[in-house]
Amino acid sequence: MHAPATKIIPEDLLLMAYRSGIFPMADSRDDEDIYWVEPRDRAVIPLEGFRCSRSLAKVIRQDRFRVTCNYDFDGVIDACAAPREGHPESWISDRIAASYRALHLAGYAHSIECWDGERLVGGLYGVGFDHAFCGESMFSRATDASKVALAWLVALLRRGGYGLLDCQFMTDHLASLGAVPVTRERYLEMLTKAVMAGPAPPLPEVYASFAAGVSTGAGEGSGVVGSGEASAPVAGAVRAAAGPVLSESGLSSPGKLILQSLTHTS
Repeated sequence: MHAPATKIIPEDLLLMAYRSGIFPMADSRDDEDIYWVEPRDRAVIPLEGFRCSRSLAKVIRQDRFRVTCNYDFDGVIDACAAPREGHPESWISDRIAASYRALHLAGYAHSIECWDGERLVGGLYGVGFDHAFCGESMFSRATDASKVALAWLVALLRRGGYGLLDCQFMTDHLASLGAVPVTRERYLEMLTKAVMAGPAPPLPEVYASFAAGVSTGAGEGSGVVGSGEASAPVAGAVRAAAGPVLSESGLSSPGKLILQSLTHTS
């Protein structure tokens, strides 16, 4: 006898919530109930204000990790939901994880992965819609792996013309990387502007465009997906193919181009 399927949060309800500044959480991994959260103060990373330390820049420049996009979404969300030291419970319940997997298949939830050889050592996932990206969670199994994933996310969002990177709750870790607190009212103003701007290129498309620039040895601004045209969610086959592109090209240093993207000012 088959176990009952997990009841997921409908895609349209999730997207409506995000466009309203609200997101779901649970009290534990096996909790079937969810509650909707609208923080009084919100953490955002200004895309022109990401703080990349010298030590982090060195790790990125050396390409210490192979970085992919949407190559192992399931692996990332499982790692984010796993118990951690000092945090035995996770707000990412089985229902929430299943809901974001469905949103991923629909083309709205994306992941960045960091690899050491064939081992997944860090990453993050979040929801992309219109000109906004809402980061949900990140994890690290190797020093600086989650920071590298976040640096890549910021660089890709900048290249795709996004206007808002929401980090939900402020932490010392995020503050060290340039996150700033904003009031609920200010956040809603920023969110409204990002939504009114219409669809930006989905993250995997921006990644694929960046990979094309790497494979030709092109620098900043080459092969970048423009933000002026509407883009439909990427089909599953394209998303799956986005992962290994950079590892197969190797004609230029991805890390050096990412650093160029982070330091280039418009």
